Amino acid sequence: MQIKSIAAAVATAAIMSISSAASAQEITEFRIGILGGENANDRLKSHECLKDRTEALLGVETKIFAPADYSGVIEGLIGGNLDMAWLGASAYAAVYMADPEAVEPVLVKINTDGSYGYYSVGFARVDSGIKSLDDMKGKVFAFGDPNSTSGYLIPSVEIPEGGYSMKSGDYFSEVKFVGGHEQTIVAVANGDVDAGVTWADGLGNWEEGYNSGALRKATDAGLVDMTEIQEIWRSKVIPEGPIVLRKALPERVKLQMTGLMASLESMDPECAYSVMAGEVKGIAPIGHDAYISVIEARKASMKN
Repeated sequence: MQIKSIAAAVATAAIMSISSAASAQEITEFRIGILGGENANDRLKSHECLKDRTEALLGVETKIFAPADYSGVIEGLIGGNLDMAWLGASAYAAVYMADPEAVEPVLVKINTDGSYGYYSVGFARVDSGIKSLDDMKGKVFAFGDPNSTSGYLIPSVEIPEGGYSMKSGDYFSEVKFVGGHEQTIVAVANGDVDAGVTWADGLGNWEEGYNSGALRKATDAGLVDMTEIQEIWRSKVIPEGPIVLRKALPERVKLQMTGLMASLESMDPECAYSVMAGEVKGIAPIGHDAYISVIEARKASMKN
């Protein structure tokens, strides 16, 4: 089945099921959390269209929250203070490990080639002389957030597998967190750190920041000239993180929001581009089983 057909089917099923769930407990507001990655004002602006569509659909005030770091969204979902968020796989794992009943994954972004994976990408300035991790000995390596899949979890597992210790002072002079994907990109571009990691779908042109991801968002915002930085490392493919909904929401609301998000790209491509950090083919159903391996990786990382 084609992606757009799946989205249409999900949306239709949601609409047809609303009447049977109409007796569910009503809500007075709907709260959407946005993970870190760019500054708060830009995150709020990029989700304004989704806020408007949600209010029109649900008939209640919709609030957008953009905490300074990933933990703000994670804690909001665990505490029942947020109703929806698009999480990275590691952030979903963090929520699930704290409370398996807090949220349920419902949808995932589908890339322009039909896949739903992305990469953690290491990068440095072209004029730095750094072309690979072999050139990073004694250099400062920046990461976004300890709860980010691509911004820390996957690199923290795969980079040591390549023989490079992630302990500050061992191989890299310093391994530091700078707050998020946008902060990492800006820090590298400005020469404040020697290299960093962020996320990208790996599709399209490097000069445009690929088709979607933090590099594309930074390029669109004029924060980086991609010809001035270059890729120095890439992870194995990572499963795209899920759009999650609070499990305790009324079924009517869950059905309506799943339908809205599933049809967003076909209904409002500009809004989908803004919310999903670049070009997408569509948004399709996903379940918990897709993230079991990431949950196990996070558990292993915490033990270490």
